[in-house]
Amino acid sequence: MHDHRRLGRDLGLFDTDPLMGAGLPYWLPDGAIVRHTLEEYVREAERRAGYRHVYSPVLGKRELYEISGHWNHYRDDMFPPMRLGAEQVVLRPSLCPHHALIYRSRSHSYRELPLRLAELGDMYRSELSGVLGGLTRVRAIRLNDAHIFCTPEQAVDEARAALGLIRRAYADLGIRAARYRLSLPGGGGKYVADPALWQRATALLREVLEGVPYEAAEGEAAFYGPKIDVQVVDAAGREATLSTVQIDLHQPERFDLHYIGADGAKHRPVMVHRSIIGSVERAVAHLIEEHGGAFPAWLAPVQLVVLPVGEAQEERAQDLVRQAVGRGLRAEVAGPREGTLGARIRAARLVPYQAVIGEREARGDLVAVRLRDGRRVGAVSGAELLRRIGERVGERGTELWRSA
Repeated sequence: MHDHRRLGRDLGLFDTDPLMGAGLPYWLPDGAIVRHTLEEYVREAERRAGYRHVYSPVLGKRELYEISGHWNHYRDDMFPPMRLGAEQVVLRPSLCPHHALIYRSRSHSYRELPLRLAELGDMYRSELSGVLGGLTRVRAIRLNDAHIFCTPEQAVDEARAALGLIRRAYADLGIRAARYRLSLPGGGGKYVADPALWQRATALLREVLEGVPYEAAEGEAAFYGPKIDVQVVDAAGREATLSTVQIDLHQPERFDLHYIGADGAKHRPVMVHRSIIGSVERAVAHLIEEHGGAFPAWLAPVQLVVLPVGEAQEERAQDLVRQAVGRGLRAEVAGPREGTLGARIRAARLVPYQAVIGEREARGDLVAVRLRDGRRVGAVSGAELLRRIGERVGERGTELWRSA
């Protein structure tokens, strides 16, 4: 059983320091590679799906969150306001109010909809010290968030398409959903008091989930609307939400959002919230535990390690690494000064591809290829190896090698 808190530190992915504070991990170089690669994957997946990316500030006036409802319903999880002159500003607990303002800043016709706005943005939540742990519960969160502003008739299709993006990402990342949950209100007054709103939004999400096995759970909804939660299970058997799709009829009303319909009149859009991988921190924590640090090749901090048997092959090894880096791969040399060949192979056990260069390989401009899963592919040219790795990395997924 892998615990990301221990393994992530052992692998040099992230760590913490008391002077930075609880729930505020920092990313080491290899962890930063994983995070950056994951973020770029999400941005590209969203771009291909028709999303437009934006940036918004991490601060907002208290009034903004009073309008959105966060101040009334979510205040206990927010950091205290900071006074700036006569105003109070707050570290945002969510990106949706900012995206609502971005939508509101321009007029929109029904012809422009759906408008899909996405952001990998930072947000902050005042989690209690007792629930903080590793990357799964933190106070500074990097969220893969998006908001789709659409007509009521488009909402179901947009939410279904978001579920499709989530399924594709899980396949590429080599993780699986434990179950789908329809999260509904219940058990207290933390929810917006509008029964008609809840009924409409819930009916839409049930339509989205037609054909998908799911369980309904009361008391798990967002304060402003129901949501579909994609649940995963960690190494200890604990369940957590990784990805979400929400239909929000509340904030379009609160922010007086509208579009001009075909009839020339103003109409209220639906706001679909969705996150493909949830927070980057929780996603990486789950990936560490799911793969034991042996990330899919496209996500691995080092994708290729070149192992010269002796010093005579080091120049050839360095040249192959330069070629790999020039092709956009992450490659390193592990030379004989770092130990015996066997010791170096064991040290690189989590690297997807190992290329051994001995005297025979050097004479023939070849490398002996070993895969992380124990397979020995045999001798191929350096150019062929880089082509094969480049194809697998470019296609994403979890397969290491494909026969010619």
